[in-house]
Formats: sequence, structure tokens, C-alpha cells
Amino acid sequence: MCRKARPTHGSLKYFILMGIVCLWGVTVNAAPQNKQDTPIAVHADTLKNLAIFIKYKAPAVAVALNNSKINAEVNAKITDIPVNVGQVVEKNTVIARLNCRDYDLTKQQRQTVAKSLLAKVDFAKYQLQRAQKLSKQQAVAEELLKQRETDLLVLQAEQEGNNVLLKQAQYNLKKCVIHAPFKAVVMERLGQVGELASPGTPLVRLLDVDNIEVSAKLQANQIASLNRFETPKFVSRNNEYALKLRAVTPSMETRERTQEVRLTFLEESALPGESGELVWAVDEPHIPAELLVRRQDKIGVFIVNNDIAKFFPIDGAEEGRPTPAALANDKLIVTKGRFRLHDGAKVVIN
Repeated sequence: MCRKARPTHGSLKYFILMGIVCLWGVTVNAAPQNKQDTPIAVHADTLKNLAIFIKYKAPAVAVALNNSKINAEVNAKITDIPVNVGQVVEKNTVIARLNCRDYDLTKQQRQTVAKSLLAKVDFAKYQLQRAQKLSKQQAVAEELLKQRETDLLVLQAEQEGNNVLLKQAQYNLKKCVIHAPFKAVVMERLGQVGELASPGTPLVRLLDVDNIEVSAKLQANQIASLNRFETPKFVSRNNEYALKLRAVTPSMETRERTQEVRLTFLEESALPGESGELVWAVDEPHIPAELLVRRQDKIGVFIVNNDIAKFFPIDGAEEGRPTPAALANDKLIVTKGRFRLHDGAKVVIN
């Protein structure tokens, strides 16, 4: 308390000054000593109640591993294409025939030459054996013996060369009947009956119906979640197909910053060329984006422990995007009033 001052000069100014000093002392004593002792009212809830589970979607398409144009391999006229567009053919089904009479005649010619050379080789062996016997009796010149050996070697070489030509003729003859290399659907008839085909002339286009994969282009964070979590599905025309990740291409598209992923069907497969969505759910709880706050250069959430708010930074968190957090399900996370908080602030939960 201020004592009543006794003026020495009876000045009015002196009394006014002393009154101001006393009033200031009363104000200082009445003010709270520490504003930070006042708890901040917040709302909070457990991670279990707040967590969301992310479902990812990306455009995808079912692609056949083989979309092949089956070409002629020899010069011959097309005599038959016994398949039609849209027809499903099994592996080794005949899909085209060529007129291979010339190759058949060539094969017959080589077979005839083979018989002739076989007879000549047998006779040359007989002559050599005869010359060898006479040579032992010194009844034949050494030069004649060498001649018989040379004749046999030349005929054997001719025989080997003809056998190669015979195999080639037989192989060309097989090329005149073209078979499907895999189970497929006929997409196009490219050749026409009566046309002359040459090596490389396309005859039929086949689309593989057994070896089908799903192709999609994903961002890096999507690929990371696809690698870790639930079995993805291909959704098309209200049908769902279970998938398994087979490969992530080790290259990135510069413009879209995406990588292609390839997935295989586990059971039933979609039709080649069918478009849809690649869908997969992440089984890890995520904190909603609206609960994230930034403190200095870190992003995280405020959790409440014994009426004290603690800032919990989350590595890899991005503003505006839900993020996983290594928190227990019973941890209290501040939902309202978080923007006024600082690390270590006292709170009261409403």
C-alpha cells in the first residue's frame, strides 16, 4: 500500500505524481504472473477413430504379350486361309496353306540324287577294297590306289551336300503349311487366296488369348504402396480380376514422371485390349490431410499426453495429402485448436 505522503512544498503536482505511482503498483500486483499457465482448449480424438484407409486408382489396360503377324517364309501361291476374323484357334491349328509343288518336286529330285550317290559310293568302296587287296600283292600301282581313295572321298562329299539340300527342301515343304504358334484369336486375314506370297508377306494377324497382362502407369508413391500392400484388382465393366505385380519397368517417362507396371492375372483374365482401372487399397491407417500442421520446417500433428501438447513430426509427410504415421491407435490427436499450439503447451480437452 502507498503511504500518505506529506508534502514539503504543498505542491498539487506532487500529490498527482504520487497517485500515479501507487496506481501502477496496484496494477502490477494484480496482473497474472505467467500467461502460459493458462491451458488452451482443444478438441482431440484417437487415431483409431480418425484414421482413414487410402484406396488408389489408376487407368489400366489388358494387353496381350503376343500380337503377331504370321508371315510366309517361302515363295509360293496362297491356296487356302481356313480361319476367319474373330475365330479362336488352338496352338498348332492350320491357319494358311501355300502351293508348294515346286518344293515337293525339289525334294523328290534330291531323293533321286541321294539314291544315285548311294549306289556310286557303294561301288567306289568296292573298287577301293579291290585295289587295296591288289596293292598288298603288288599287282596294282600305288597311283591307282590313291585314285580309288580320292573317288570315294569325292562321292561321299557329294552325298553329304545332297543330304543338306534334301533337308532344306523338306524344311521348305513344311513351311507351306502354316500353324498357329499359340492359342489366339484371329484379328485379321492379311493374305488373299491366289496371291503370290514371298518371304515376309503377312498372312494372318493373331492375338494371344492366354498370355495377358495388365499395364498401368503410376507415380512413385503409388508404386511404393502397390509393392507393400493388398492384392490389386483390375476393374472393368463391373468385373473384378485379381492380379499380382510382376514387374516395374526401370525407366521413367520424362513428361509424366511415371513408371509402367505390369501385373499378371491370378485366375480368370480380361479380354486383350480391355480398358479399366487398377485398384488397390492400403491396409495402413493414414492421418487425414486436414489434421497436419507445419512447425518450422517439419510437418506433423499435435498429440496430447498428460494434458501437454507434443508436436509429432512425420517423415515424408506432405501438406494436403494423407500420410501414414507410426502412432498407436489410442494416441490422442488434436483436431481443433491445433493452430494455436506449440510444443509443450498445456491443453484442456473439451
